[in-house]
Amino acid sequence: MPHRLKRAADVALVINIFLFVIKAIVGYLSNSIAVISEALNSLTDILSSIGIKYAVKISHEKPDSKHQFGHSAAQPIAAFILSVFAFVVGINIIEESVKRLIQPQAIDTIPAVYVVLIITIIIKIALNRYQVQIGRIFKSPAIRAASVDSINDVLASSIALVGVIGAAFNLKSIDSIAGIMVAMFIFKTGYEVARENLDYLMGRSADPEFDENIKKIALEINGVKGINDLRSHYVGNKFHIEIHIEVDRDSATSKTHDIGNEVRFTLEKIDEVQKVFVHVDPV
Repeated sequence: MPHRLKRAADVALVINIFLFVIKAIVGYLSNSIAVISEALNSLTDILSSIGIKYAVKISHEKPDSKHQFGHSAAQPIAAFILSVFAFVVGINIIEESVKRLIQPQAIDTIPAVYVVLIITIIIKIALNRYQVQIGRIFKSPAIRAASVDSINDVLASSIALVGVIGAAFNLKSIDSIAGIMVAMFIFKTGYEVARENLDYLMGRSADPEFDENIKKIALEINGVKGINDLRSHYVGNKFHIEIHIEVDRDSATSKTHDIGNEVRFTLEKIDEVQKVFVHVDPV
């Protein structure tokens, strides 16, 4: 596994554990549902970080007899499972927030509440920038999912801060409403992560522009006279390509075989491509 990917997963895990601990303590002391919701949000982030770290490790293991095309599906599977878990947590937060909306509870808006939420916003902005960079470099769906979660956490913490400020002015219902809105951001994260990773798991085809670029590259190879068919689909977070190339029918079998291999090797150098299957059609 690339060292920078592992480090990105480790950094997120350490940060999320730290944020969970301070939010849980302050949430307990203040009895603010907005802060407690934020603590539960950080708990999901911890589980996400553990799952992402494990999935990234598995996805970079070499192919074996049971997984002959590698383990690249590990990352989207982990991300999708974690998105489902986010929905479950969001539902629980809404349930508790509605109860408190009906029967308001006393809230102690201690200074630590503001400090913790402001720290969370600053840290999560920095973490998002870092994860976006790593996710782009390594084209990791798991790290990209984590970056989406981080920016949504910034928005959720901002809402929680508004709720706490409202509670300080004895507007207890604002805290409950903030809790519900935090849950909405958790749902938003779960939806966005699930939507992206379903494409990987369902084997969605590449965009037409990507396919056209594949054809263009193949046609530039000496001996390829045309392309009569091309299909692509995700296997994990990488594409498998099936391409039919046209070659001179009078060429020797060994030569057409070499042309096919050159097409395969050239296309497999593309970052988004894992495996290429070339069919040679004499014309």
